[in-house]
Amino acid sequence: MKKAGEIRSEFLQFFRDRGHTIVKSSSLIPRDDPTLLFTNAGMVQFKRCFLGEEKRPYVRAASSQKCMRAGGKHNDLENVGYTARHHTFFEMLGNFSFGDYFKKEAIEFAWEFLVNYLKLPQDKLYATVHEGDAGMNLGPDDEARELWARYLPEDRILAFPTKDNFWAMGDTGPCGPCSEIIIDQGPEFGCGSADCKPGCDCDRYLELWNLVFMQFDRKPDGTLVPLPRPSIDTGMGLERIAAVVQGVPSNYDIDLFKPIMEKIEELSGHRYGADKTKDVSIKVIADHSRAAAFLVGDGVLPSNEGRGYVLRRVIRRALRHGRFLGLDRPFLHEVALAVMESMKDAYPELIENRRYITEVIKYEEERFNETLDFGLRLLNQEIERLKDTGQSTIPGELVFKLYDTYGFPTDIVTDMARSIGFSVDLEGYESLMKEQRERSRLHWKGSGEAAVEGVYKEIGREVATVEFVGYETLETEGRILAIIAGNKRLNAASRGDRVEIVTDRTSFYGESGGQVGDRGLIEGPKGAVTVVDTKKLPGDLILHVGEVTEGSIEVGESVRLVVDAEARADTARHHTATHLLHATLRKVLGEHVKQSGSLVAPDRLRFDFTHFRALTPEELETVENLVNEEIRKNRSVCITQMSYDEAVRTGAVALFEEKYGDVVRVVEVPGLSKELCGGTHVRATSDIGAFFILNESGIAGGVRRIEAVAGRAAVRWVQNQRRMLRELADILRVPMENVKDRVEKLLEREKQLEKEIERLKYEITAAASRDVLASPEAMGDVRVIVSEADVDDHAAMREVYDRFKERYRDKAVLVLGGRTEDKALLLVGVSRDLTGRIHAGDLIRELASVVGGRGGGRPDMAQAGGPNPEKLGEALEKAREILRRVLTTA
Repeated sequence: MKKAGEIRSEFLQFFRDRGHTIVKSSSLIPRDDPTLLFTNAGMVQFKRCFLGEEKRPYVRAASSQKCMRAGGKHNDLENVGYTARHHTFFEMLGNFSFGDYFKKEAIEFAWEFLVNYLKLPQDKLYATVHEGDAGMNLGPDDEARELWARYLPEDRILAFPTKDNFWAMGDTGPCGPCSEIIIDQGPEFGCGSADCKPGCDCDRYLELWNLVFMQFDRKPDGTLVPLPRPSIDTGMGLERIAAVVQGVPSNYDIDLFKPIMEKIEELSGHRYGADKTKDVSIKVIADHSRAAAFLVGDGVLPSNEGRGYVLRRVIRRALRHGRFLGLDRPFLHEVALAVMESMKDAYPELIENRRYITEVIKYEEERFNETLDFGLRLLNQEIERLKDTGQSTIPGELVFKLYDTYGFPTDIVTDMARSIGFSVDLEGYESLMKEQRERSRLHWKGSGEAAVEGVYKEIGREVATVEFVGYETLETEGRILAIIAGNKRLNAASRGDRVEIVTDRTSFYGESGGQVGDRGLIEGPKGAVTVVDTKKLPGDLILHVGEVTEGSIEVGESVRLVVDAEARADTARHHTATHLLHATLRKVLGEHVKQSGSLVAPDRLRFDFTHFRALTPEELETVENLVNEEIRKNRSVCITQMSYDEAVRTGAVALFEEKYGDVVRVVEVPGLSKELCGGTHVRATSDIGAFFILNESGIAGGVRRIEAVAGRAAVRWVQNQRRMLRELADILRVPMENVKDRVEKLLEREKQLEKEIERLKYEITAAASRDVLASPEAMGDVRVIVSEADVDDHAAMREVYDRFKERYRDKAVLVLGGRTEDKALLLVGVSRDLTGRIHAGDLIRELASVVGGRGGGRPDMAQAGGPNPEKLGEALEKAREILRRVLTTA
């Protein structure tokens, strides 16, 4: 039996032997594509190649790509566990041609691999072709049909419509017909219908491999224009083809899943295959443990938005199903370890990061268990309230709040409701969920990096590459290739124009990898541009952003590009300091620390890293001291270039989410740090000068942030601190060394004065209470107090209300007014025996409208405020009228 790993290896070797470059799987976090939440197909990392925006040193490629389909328009989450084939995480095998071979070779390769290498039975295979589309003025794909006729009889070459057999990258751009390869697995996999045939949703006729023939460019008006160099994009799910080759009924029975399923069986005590209901939960946990491990491994952390929200949903859905199996403690991180063991040969980085991955998952599990307990308390409180008011339907708003805010499973709500004879407003819940999904969809749409659009895309196609020489020199000669202003190309620009300039050669570093772009000067024969920023767009297009400050510039002119040397040096100090900081944090806190983001600028650095708690003052001081110690050691900073694989083998740290080419730049501080990095650095650590941590904070679950300064910025910071301390000492009229003692004494005096103020306020409120409560008015058999008190905040009014409750335990109503210079305050209190006749919340709403405000509250007590204190008397008089009408009417 071929294992999935063998199929993956044979696939890649098959295409390597046929001239394809094997390209490593890209991250699950897509680059350069704001339309995608996750990488969901093998072609994603090649999208710009198909669009003609990026040129690579090969025209044939093959890959086994990590994919995720959960969230956005590609969402298989809710189907996982209930079918044999759906996954959130999966691998897609694919081969690609960028204007090289086309349909003939693509079909030939696919047939040869499936039949000669995987030994699939020829008589069980079918192929589909596009039937044509009159609306697109497109005839049937006779070319593909004729090619398939070399391998298959006519009755097993099927024509399918556009919705099934035409693929487009978007509303415009590259597109073309598809050809699906299908296998008949036999009637035992079918739906039993007499009409079951290819195209049926059951598993009998299973789609194996999709061959996309990109041969058209769709224009905005829908017109299809033939591409000058048609391309090929194919995709075949590894898990699906492995299930077919291994002859098992579902993807969850293949060898990749076996150790994962066994781990779940061990933890839960339930055997897969013994109970269909339990099987659903086991499959959900198996799939979601893979998704969680790979997402965390690629730098995604649980959160309440975007990718982090999907990860949180995946983890919590697995935990919900764990509860169905009796697993009420953290367990998913243990299953994730089985995932890593299963996938370690193809993805060794999982093992390298296993401590971090498992800690992130376990932390989220612990949080969810606390949330689940909290949600149960909220739900029980609401059920008791509903019982008290004679209601028996749990509101949709509560179900939505429990699910969306606390991650509380909806099915637990319905189960609890059913057990006590309650119903659930699922219609209201679904309405709110629909609104939330729409908000999420809009949010996710922009979750990728900014795409290259409009004029930049046009220039990117024209400019093969911009030669960057900024590592070796800060000054160089170049030629202006393009001038842009307001998203339009110009032939020339004059003094005062704000422009973006593209040159064929530059010494300016474009913002990337957390390092800000260079600033400086571009000098031409007739003018100059002051560059305030430099940006690097996908495809290595470098934009010099600035203003024409002298004369004029023109496209085609030769110019001198001069980088601001001081700003570059300051930035380099901060960049090398981040490497020292990263290494030191790993030494002090542990190897689980990973960089998850940074900002490197001339005046500061910001460093985000994975850790699960705030650093103590002592730890921060230790880190700061160790970094400064490394600076004083004057270690050399060595920079070399090598292949990515060699760099990783020699221990270089690759950062989450970063995109690396085949050849990488390795920055090493011998004996301390070795990282893949394209930024600019100092020659030796002593060039940094000094390093000080300004702040440490949390920015997400499991992610901390340190802000710091180095070099000249560190000197300025120390001088500012000293200046502030001197000014403070002058204000306090003490020597600088006595400032702390003086401030402590002042704070102690402030506490004493605050206590005295509180005592006096209490006495004033007590006096006001005596006056207000002394003479109630009789309305029927009820004692009514409607009065303005000498109080100016809600706390004091509640104090009067508390005294009212103590003094009048039944048949009593209090309407109290107070005021500040710009606000009226109102409070209504009703003894509990009267709440059936007078609802404090209803009454306060009517009174609040008089003073221009709103309010509400419980049946026995409610508060409000409004911006019109001059109308307080009118509001109180209205209260008397309402109470008199209600209480004196028999």
